This record gives sequence, structure tokens and C-alpha cells, in this order.
Amino acid sequence: MRVFTDFLSRHKLLALFAFLAVFATVQPGFSEDAAPTDPGAAAVQTAIDVASAPAPEWEYDAKFIVHNLWVMVAGMLVFIMHLGFATVESGFTRSKNTVNILFKNCMIICIGFITYGILGFNLMYPGFEENGQKFLKFAGFGFLSNGTNVLKDASQVYTTYNAGYTLFTDFFFQGMFAATCCTIISGAVAGRIKLATFLVFATIFVSFCYPITGSWKWGQGWLHVRETPFYDFAGSTLVHSVGGWGALVMAFLLGPRKGKFVDGKVQVIPASNLPLATIGVFLLWFGWFGFNGGSVLSADPGLVSLVLVTTSLAAAAGGIAGAMSSWFHSGKPDLSMCLNGMLAGLVGITAGADQMNGWDAIMIGVIAGVLVYFSVLFVDNVLKIDDPVGAISVHLVCGIWGTLAVGIFGASKGVAQLTSQIVGIVSIGIFTVLFAGIVGSILKATMGLRVSDEEQEVGLDISEHGMEAYNIR
Repeated sequence: MRVFTDFLSRHKLLALFAFLAVFATVQPGFSEDAAPTDPGAAAVQTAIDVASAPAPEWEYDAKFIVHNLWVMVAGMLVFIMHLGFATVESGFTRSKNTVNILFKNCMIICIGFITYGILGFNLMYPGFEENGQKFLKFAGFGFLSNGTNVLKDASQVYTTYNAGYTLFTDFFFQGMFAATCCTIISGAVAGRIKLATFLVFATIFVSFCYPITGSWKWGQGWLHVRETPFYDFAGSTLVHSVGGWGALVMAFLLGPRKGKFVDGKVQVIPASNLPLATIGVFLLWFGWFGFNGGSVLSADPGLVSLVLVTTSLAAAAGGIAGAMSSWFHSGKPDLSMCLNGMLAGLVGITAGADQMNGWDAIMIGVIAGVLVYFSVLFVDNVLKIDDPVGAISVHLVCGIWGTLAVGIFGASKGVAQLTSQIVGIVSIGIFTVLFAGIVGSILKATMGLRVSDEEQEVGLDISEHGMEAYNIR
């Protein structure tokens, strides 16, 4: 008897979990015999019941809790991507600009998350369904005023865009996306842009350009309500191409780093820390599980697992294709091209990760990996635009490819879908180029874009920050 009681004592936590698991299986939300219902409507009704009559935690609908938890965890994974971007950019650029890169990436997430709360969230999700206007609308500055008092009103807590999770979960996940487009721009202008000018540009860009174009699809705007809706599952265009267009415009306005082009010939400026860049790419791949997996907007086991598989297959195929392209073309396998190939595959699959089978994902990744290699050469040798990290090739070129791939490989593939994809790419591209061009030109004429040649020579860490990233004695 004593042995038996000792066993129970040591395993009481396990027994408790087992009891809760058995209890959960008999809840109505998990019954296999129950009649089909709308899960969103059921979640809202559960929320209203809970708000009107407080109940013990175990009486919440278990599915609703799991959906919320997964989307919140996915938001945390997207947050880790900012560390990945910081390390990739630091590794691919000169060591004398490392502090500057890290500082910009720290400020981008801080600025992005706060401005998204102030106006970006309600600009991106303004409630277009309330009237016929589908291009631009603003729901006001009220989001940050929401606090614990809102929890008393279920109609305010549960978002109308997806009744399966709370308004705060929605904001947390979407807010983590917001700063990503500016991080893309940061890498393309590294090593020669004035810090203050960049921060002003980033604030304006993330506050207005990203949420406006995002509202056209994710906010149920005009691209969403077309007869054949534009489709972008997790943001090949709405996030990556927007950042890529901004990177292209700003790199063009800024000009190349000193010594990049000499007598019309491209001079290779070596990366300072390839191990750091490699760590960054794997952090980004890891974070992409939240970026794409969280975009299911529920914890649906079938769809989430499919998305994680297609995401990984495309990244793997892109890495191989990028590495092989460099090996066959230049005679040597280039690690930086392998890394950018992985990122290219991730960007390429993002628009349709929920619609592809395994072979589709591999094909999308292979094409993205080849594209990114030759795009880097084209940007350098033909356009003569200096992009230290290959951001334009990875995010713009492969973002466009991934968006087109939905019309080629996706569930609704065909001429109508491909046409709708092209309309979305072109319209968002034109708006972003005009926006970035106007804002960048105004800043160039007022604050100035470039640091001096002397500041470039000594490095932005010393000239802009008065410190060094590496103090090895």
C-alpha cells in the first residue's frame, strides 16, 4: 500500500493532466458526433457567455483557447525573426557598421510596434465592410485606449475579422509583422545612410505605407473583394515585396557605398562575419514557422502542419538551388548564396504555403533559389544598385515570384487567378514606389540621406554612435 501511495504522490501532476485530457475529450467542442457548426460563431457565443456570466477557467471552449495560444506563440516566433534580420545584416556588412545595424533593428521593432498600436492597426483593419469604400479608411486612434475594461464587453474583445481569437491576440500577431518591411530596407541601405534620416523614413513607412497596402487584401479592401480575389496567404507581396520596393527606391536614391563601383566595375565588399549571418538565416527559418504557420489564424492541425512542411521544403530547395547556381556559374560554392537561397525559398512559398503540395513547394523553392542568385548579379552589374545583403533580390524578386506562383500552382490556379495576382503586385508596387520615392526625396532634400565619405571610411559605429561592436585587445 505504501508503494502505491508513493507512486501516486510522485505522479499526481501526471494524473491531473490525464484527468484534464479525458475531461477535454468529452467537451462539446471536441465531439466527433456533434453536428457541424461554424467554429467562429461558436467561439463568439462562448466568449459572450463567459463575459456575461464569469465561470471557472475550465468552462472556456478548449478549441478557442488553443487557437488563441497558437496565434500568440506564432507572434513570438515572428518576434524572433527581428533578431534573425539583425544578425544576417550584421554578418553580411562590414564590422565597422555593426553597432549601427543593431541599433536600427532595435529601433525598428520598437517604432513599428508602437506606431502600429497608435494608428497602423486601425488603418490596416478599418472595417471596410461598413460602407462601399474599399481603398482607404481609418477607424481612429482608439486601440491603445483599450484595457482591462474592454474585457467586460465581449463584442469588443473578439475581432470581427476572425472570431476565433481575441482582439488583443490579433493585434499582437499582426503587430509583429509590421516592422518587418522596414527591416528589409535597413539591410539594403546599410553602411552609408544617416541614422536619423533612416529612423524618420522607417516611422513614416511603417505607419502609413505598410498598413494601407495591407488593408487592400487583409483588411478586406478592394483587392480582396474582386471577382477573383488577390491571394497572399502570409505576405510574399504585402510584407516582403512592400519592403523590397522600399529597399529598391531608397538604395537608388542613396547611391552605392564608397568603393563598391570603381570605373564602372563591381568591387566585392566581403561580408564581415559569415557565421553570424548563418545564425541569422536559421533564426529566420525558425521564425518563419510562426510567420506562415500563425497565418492560418487558428491551430487547425491539418492546415498548420501542411504549412510548416511546405515552408520547410521550399526553404530547403531554395538553399540547394542557390548553392548549386553559384557553384555551376562561378565554379565555387558560395555560402552567402546558399543562405540567400534559403531565404528566397521562404519568401517564395509565403504567398501560397497553405495551397501547395510538397512537390509544388520544392519547385517554388528551386525557382526562387535560382532567381535570387541571378537577381543579385543583375542588381549589381546591370542596375548598378548597391544592396549589401541582397534584400532586393530576396524579398522583392522572390516575393513577386511567390505571389505569381499562387496562380500557377495554387488551389485556384488559372488565368483568372494569375491575372488577379498580377493586378495586386503591380498596384501595390506602384503605390509603394511612389510613397517611398516621395518620402525619400523630401528627406534627401531636407535632412540628407548619406553620411560623408570620411564617415563611411571610419565606419558608422564610430561616426554615428561613438562606439565599436568588437573591442578585442
